[in-house]
Amino acid sequence: MQYSHEDENFPLTRFESMLKTNDILFFDSSEFENIIHHYLENGKIALSKRAIKLGLEQHPTSINLRLFQVEILVIENKFAEADDLLDQLHNLEPTNEEIFIQKANVLSKQDEHQKAIDTLLIAIDMSSTPEDDADLYALVGMEYLFLDQFEKAIIYFKKCLESDTNDYSALHNIIYCYDFLNLNEEAIEYLNKFLDTNPYCEVAWHQLGRQYFAIKEYAKASAAFDFAIISDDTFVGAYLEKGKVLEKLKNHEEAIENYKITLALDDPTSFALLRIGQCYSKLGQDDLAIQFFKKTIDEDALLDKGWLAITKFYMKRLDYQNALDYIKKAVAIDGDNVLYWKLFATINKRLNFLEEAEQGYKRAIELGNYELDTWLNRTDILVELGEYQAAIFNLLQTIEFYPENAEVEYRLAGLYFMVHQTEEGRFHLKNATHLNIDYSFIISELFPQLTDRPVIKAIISEAKKASN
Repeated sequence: MQYSHEDENFPLTRFESMLKTNDILFFDSSEFENIIHHYLENGKIALSKRAIKLGLEQHPTSINLRLFQVEILVIENKFAEADDLLDQLHNLEPTNEEIFIQKANVLSKQDEHQKAIDTLLIAIDMSSTPEDDADLYALVGMEYLFLDQFEKAIIYFKKCLESDTNDYSALHNIIYCYDFLNLNEEAIEYLNKFLDTNPYCEVAWHQLGRQYFAIKEYAKASAAFDFAIISDDTFVGAYLEKGKVLEKLKNHEEAIENYKITLALDDPTSFALLRIGQCYSKLGQDDLAIQFFKKTIDEDALLDKGWLAITKFYMKRLDYQNALDYIKKAVAIDGDNVLYWKLFATINKRLNFLEEAEQGYKRAIELGNYELDTWLNRTDILVELGEYQAAIFNLLQTIEFYPENAEVEYRLAGLYFMVHQTEEGRFHLKNATHLNIDYSFIISELFPQLTDRPVIKAIISEAKKASN
């Protein structure tokens, strides 16, 4: 319940006035309940506790005020005290379903989800108004979600919708469960049945469109989003999803129109701006594409897809200097983004800025990017820089992730020969030729000065004969 501080007739205003003046005013128990509920809704725990204390002084036998006391104890993680108080209340009112609901809440907070379910089912059995039990069914459904028992969760969320067809949270949870179980067809069947009796439910049409999109039935998805828009022509999500479908259908002009509608309906979103930029890029309208990519990063500087899009836009057009300028800005904003560092390395490599490229690959590895190409690219740059020992150390780390890899072994062989560790070189070269003789060109490509070494020629030649 919401209160206005300007109206002196509301209990909340009187209560707060009482706190300031230390006067003692009388409130009936339902007024205290509304005041406490208001404070809890707004996260004002201290005021909630004050209202509960004063409420119990005036209404010491109120079960509902005691139940608010239980809520506070749960918030403060005082589960044993909450449990004791609930036992006392149960002795006083053994048929009060709210006591069982709070008991289930205490159990859930302690990860006793099956016990919480059992307790909620007792509350449902005790209910005198089964047609109004949507909230209880939702609680049971959430407990099953905690247990990853999605099939059972679906049953109870469906019961919510049977009690209240406007419970869109339950509808979302049903589809979430179907998605988790990869049951798109079942979700589609359920949504179509739901829409038979609720044909103007924009949320259901939107969800149906998403399911068709997931199974790549784009024409049906587009139709579903159209019905969502007919049901509510201000439904931003439907326009966004329709835009995505139109992109899949290569209808970029109409996709742009749908994305632009969302900009008119609500504050611009970085997602819509980015998609408009991508559409213009695919249409070859570069000036408009770059305009919207810039708007994307202006709208949300933390959206990595925006920075990646504008960087790759310039890379595709071989404009590496502009690409480098933008990826530097991205790195300055988020220095822990692996994708930024890989692009930073790639661009610097294309510009022949080898030290910077090596730094980029090294940082990507430090951040957990252990893809083979990252290790190999860093190695090849270190070789070009003449940093042979660093390259060897890099490859020895690579072996931990990619043992028995020919590309790694050929590089190690060449490097060991370069630093005059002949035995190690022979060992790794033999390993390499045994794994894959076709990669022997790596030696001549990375280490041309080694090509005429008799020992290397002999090992490779012998391996080629053996493979034939």
